[in-house]
Amino acid sequence: MSTATSSTPPLGKYLASTDKKTRDKAIKNLSVFLSDSTRDVISKPDMDKLWKGIFYCFWMSDKPLVQQALASELAEIVLTITSFPSSLFFLRGFWETTVREWNGIDRLRIDKYYMLVRRFVNATFRLLIRTEWDQTSCDEYNNILVKEGGPLCPTDIKVPASLVYHLSDIYVEELDKVMGRADSSTPHPLPAPLGTLLDPFIMFSARTPSSVTYERINSALFEPLLSALSPPSSKDQSPSAKRIKLDTDPATFPHLLKNACFKNPKLEGNVAGVELNKNLLRRVFEVASRLETRDSNRRKMYALWKEGIDDKDAHDE
Repeated sequence: MSTATSSTPPLGKYLASTDKKTRDKAIKNLSVFLSDSTRDVISKPDMDKLWKGIFYCFWMSDKPLVQQALASELAEIVLTITSFPSSLFFLRGFWETTVREWNGIDRLRIDKYYMLVRRFVNATFRLLIRTEWDQTSCDEYNNILVKEGGPLCPTDIKVPASLVYHLSDIYVEELDKVMGRADSSTPHPLPAPLGTLLDPFIMFSARTPSSVTYERINSALFEPLLSALSPPSSKDQSPSAKRIKLDTDPATFPHLLKNACFKNPKLEGNVAGVELNKNLLRRVFEVASRLETRDSNRRKMYALWKEGIDDKDAHDE
């Protein structure tokens, strides 16, 4: 019997123990276990058991400082695992478990799970920076988000709307934080490929059957970002300016404005905000034009594109 098969189920049981000391020890063992490059590959059923244990280990954590420390410790495992495919496998388990268990989280616990999601999003961006934003690596992670069981799968009715809302609220914010951290630790970090990283949200917006979810993604993610990437004068004239958060200004995402591109960091280098705005709007238009895009969403996406183009034309004049 392989090491993974014999070790994983008991570890999952200890993670879900009602005894805090047992859980704490299991978390330490989990990090060592997953970062061991000599062990056998974990099977999908065993990873599911592990994540069920991890989920309820976090469920039973109490007191804010304990919860924050545990959330950070769990997310950092993404970076201690020695191979990128294994990190992705761990992340897939996180997202599938989160989607599956989300609706069972009570209101007294939901805030700490919001925090856990935020920590994992942040750790994932740091993982992708390690790959130098390799296109294949980014695409593999995006596939986890958009496939069935992922949090941005538009055809999976089990995906909780509130999880999509939370991702829309925090995604670019956490990316900006990570790029700020990269600025301080690396002399010339590669630009973040916004077009690639935001594609799951564009695709979800095109196909979600919920107008409320569409509007939330638009107002929480796309409008603030496109506003920040626009020239100040065009934001003042924009027909959509009143819908944009009052605190949105060119410094909303300061690190991204200094260090972002559309698709290929090594070829493009840092791309100016106005150019990035144009490229993102072009991508919105392209996806809106696809046959599988819902008609009602297509009209809204075309409107977003047109407002952006009108803003640019007004600025050029």
